[in-house]
Amino acid sequence: MAIDVAKLKNWPHLPIEQHYGARDTILYALGVGVGQDPTDRAQLRFVYEDGLQALPTLAVVLGYPGFWAKDPATGIDWIRLLHGEQSLELFAPLPAQGTVIGRTRVTALVDKGAGRGALMVSEREIADAASGRRLALARSVSFLRGDGGFSAGGQPSDPPPPPRAATPQTPPDRVCELKTRPEAALIYRLSGDYNPVHVDPAVAQAAGFERPILHGLCSFGVSGVALLKTLCDWDPSRLQALGCRFSAPVYPGETLRVETWHLGGGRHAFRTKVVERDVVVLSHGSARIAA
Repeated sequence: MAIDVAKLKNWPHLPIEQHYGARDTILYALGVGVGQDPTDRAQLRFVYEDGLQALPTLAVVLGYPGFWAKDPATGIDWIRLLHGEQSLELFAPLPAQGTVIGRTRVTALVDKGAGRGALMVSEREIADAASGRRLALARSVSFLRGDGGFSAGGQPSDPPPPPRAATPQTPPDRVCELKTRPEAALIYRLSGDYNPVHVDPAVAQAAGFERPILHGLCSFGVSGVALLKTLCDWDPSRLQALGCRFSAPVYPGETLRVETWHLGGGRHAFRTKVVERDVVVLSHGSARIAA
């Protein structure tokens, strides 16, 4: 049964009001691997309530509507859904705690053809609940592996999103290696993404993986930590935007190597590899850093 394009584009996403406190901010940071060296004062500021600061990538879990694609009414083959791309633009430093409003909408559905899947493009605006000030805009592309061919029934297919710039072929300017925790997915899911493919071995195997995989947004967050360390001197206000393509799964416990290239004008390219398997897991990465 084909997905219903009109229904998905008009899915009744209500604004999500979320209060998050110091505990939530710390839990997210622990989920993306911060604090493994408890003597590192630079990392301590993200996991200790005394002078606590929020990681910029915390924005991707704020105002989150939940794993709504699992609702049978969507018609999405949710077990075969993969996170394809993610970008995040930050308009102001995130408070360490506060109340935000998240507004989610599907902006495009792209048919790749029967047996080839489809792309679903969505975005979520995160705003301060009291002032209405925009804090961040998160955009994602999901690969619906089991839902291609919907345009054969006369439903419209949107044009694909613009391709992300390729990673430079020259040696990287900087490299940062960060080890993920074996229980990283079990911690990260407590920030709101309860997709069982990240915790249940049976669901992971049904989706084609040997064991539960790390959330793509957790790998995204770990990469954000590496950018914060190597390009921002741990100053979260300097990271203004980042985005990437998810090219391969990460298994909890693996080491991520984040390679960056300086492009000029505050622009940087990056990619993330699993050291143990020498596999690129985040490709076509880009970041914008304030001076």
